[in-house]
Parts: sequence; structure tokens; C-alpha cells
Amino acid sequence: MSNQPWKTDNWFSSAWNYNNEVVSEFNFAKNLKIHDVTLRDGEQQTGIAYNFDDKLRIAEALAEAGMHRIEAGLPAVSAADKKAIAEIVKKDFGPEIYSFCRCMKQDVDASVDCGVKGLIMEVPASTHLIEYGYKWPLQKAIDTSVEATAYAHEQGLEVVFFPIDFSRSELSWVLELINKVASDGHMDALALVDTFGVISPHAMKYFVRAVKEKFPDTRLEAHFHQDFSLGVANTLLSLAEGVEVVHSTVLGIGERSGNAPTEDIVMALLTMYGIDLGIKTEKLYPLAKLVEELSKIKVPTNKSIVGDMLYQVESGIIANWFKNCGNEHLTELFPMRPELVGQPSADVVMGKGSGIDSVNIWLDKIGIKATEEESLAILMEVKQKGTEKKALLSIDEFKNIANSIVSK
Repeated sequence: MSNQPWKTDNWFSSAWNYNNEVVSEFNFAKNLKIHDVTLRDGEQQTGIAYNFDDKLRIAEALAEAGMHRIEAGLPAVSAADKKAIAEIVKKDFGPEIYSFCRCMKQDVDASVDCGVKGLIMEVPASTHLIEYGYKWPLQKAIDTSVEATAYAHEQGLEVVFFPIDFSRSELSWVLELINKVASDGHMDALALVDTFGVISPHAMKYFVRAVKEKFPDTRLEAHFHQDFSLGVANTLLSLAEGVEVVHSTVLGIGERSGNAPTEDIVMALLTMYGIDLGIKTEKLYPLAKLVEELSKIKVPTNKSIVGDMLYQVESGIIANWFKNCGNEHLTELFPMRPELVGQPSADVVMGKGSGIDSVNIWLDKIGIKATEEESLAILMEVKQKGTEKKALLSIDEFKNIANSIVSK
């Protein structure tokens, strides 16, 4: 790590992130991993449906970006899904391939048929969800968990136990359930699951430490949702407490408000904590565009890391910075360089918020010379047009305005 890890050629974060009083209590694991769930939890977002080819294209793109693990789907959903999971395994793109399943032997058998390395095995973990959502007696949750995890282990699969609604459960109850699985069934790892995104960052340290105290030698994995947009913060805090694996999705797609976004976590760890996960960050934007296309969803243009307009400068003030700083000091305008995440180069665009520097940059671009008075007149027309249009101006629209004002 450099002497100034907060400021490199590619990013500029805050030096405070690395103060001794900040980092002294960190307990990051040595080998953090991304377990991408775009193909499973991501597809559970309302309206998203991937076909066979979509799943293979996304899996290959995830592999090219360097994701460590891919949760390829739930084989029990359909024969088509099972076929896609098996094909992803067969293609051997590089990452370890896991499936998702219920605590049912037939789900385990389907995963075995696909050839996956391991599975994420879910069971309801809060008494209220068991009672109202599943209408099970409590003992059934315990018995099915023990039987199914033991059976999966007998089939040679790695088992990540996944207690649904973990964060809203009564802690002693769910820890006893997990302990029963660990002792009478089988558990290679345990997922800390915030199914409804309802745990606060202030409670995260308590959550992780309580589980680690009970299961000190068990690998912990973080699966946090975004219902209050806290999934990324909670994931980072859990990692600092020793959690080893991140469950995340490209673009943060997933059930309801989605999962913690893969790209946000990867870049936050790199730029704010000095932790390089080995992900090819220049692949993040192309990967996001692929998932956006195949998911048929609308991604906000200001979406963190991969939004289409993050590096398009409209504000007159920032355009002035852009002119003065140039490419050499680009991180004075942005926390990271666009090419670091595969984004197109930064550029000045034209709209209501533009200033005189923006106009002069565009006049130079189209080869028109204007006086100071003419440039100001063009700016007023640009602002008027941007207001009427409620959008950015095209180069042709700008040319027409400039030509109508500049003396011949």
C-alpha cells in the first residue's frame, strides 16, 4: 500500500479513512470474496426474466470481471433454469458455481445433477415468519434444516446455511437453530441474512459479534438487502468485523429494493479501505450495461459507479474546474477516473446548468469563434433551450444557436 492510499493516479478519497483511530479496530479477513447472486436473487426482481442464453452471457461476463463465486440459480424453479445452471458449470468460466435451494432433498438432488460446487440452503429463521409466512410448526424448521444440510453434505456439496429473516429473529432462538444444524446436520458456512434490509449500521457490529461469539470458527457471509439503501454500508461494516464473503448483485438488482450492488462494494473497498479484491474494475461498467440490457430495466443515469451520466459535466462551475484541471488532475472533479471502472471519458455537455466555459469549450469543438458578448448571448439561448426541452442539447442544436448569433 502506498503512503497515501486515499490518493492515487486513479482515485481520490478521504485521508480520514486511514486514520489510526479509524482503522485500529478493523478485523478484515485476508481473502475476501464476492459471491455474485445476480442470476438468482437478481432475477427475483419483479419483471426480470432471463432465458438460457442470457444466463450464460451474464455468467461469462461475471467471470471475465473476476468474480470469485456465482450463485447460478435455483434448479427447482424450472427445467430451463436447471439446464442453464448445468451448462454454466460445464462451461467452467472460472468462478466457483453455487446453487440456491430450499431445505428439501429434491432440491439438493437437482443441485447434484447440475454439478455445482456448493449450495446456499435457505430456511425460515424467525418464529413469526415460520408461523405466519410458512404456517409451519417451529420444530419443522429445525428438523428440515438438519436433515437437508446433512443430506447435502453426504452428496459432497459445500453447504452455506442461509437463515431467512435472520435480522428480525429472536437471537437466542435462531442461534440455537443454527447450532442444531451445525451439530446434528452440516454447515460449512453461515450467511448473515438481512432479508428485508432492516438492520441499522449501528446494529451491525452487535449482529456480527454475537454470531462470531457463538460460532468462532465458522466462515460468515453477508447477504444484505437495500430496502433502506443500507446494504452497502452494512456489508462494509460486517467485513470490518471479520465476515469473509459478500453476496451482491450487479446494479443492486433483486427482490423489492434489491441487494447490495457488487460494483459499489468493490470500489468502496478499493478506494476507501485499500482492499483490492482482484476484480477487474474496468469491466464493471460493461458488465452493468449487459445486465441492464438483458434485465430490461431502467438504471438511473446518476447510479453510483456505473451511471451513464456520472462523467458528463453540465454545471458551469464544474466545467470551469474541468477546463482548469484537465485530465492530469481529473480526480479533483470526480472521486475516481472513469476508465478505472470502464466508463467513457469525462466530457462537458450542454444544458440549462451550463456556464460560459461550457459554451467556449463547445465553440472550440465545432470550430466557431465568438466574441465575449456573442458567447454570453449563446449561453442565454442555451439555458432557454435547455429549460424548454428539459434535457441536454445536441451538438446540432448548439450549432444552430451559435450560427444564429455569431457575426458572419
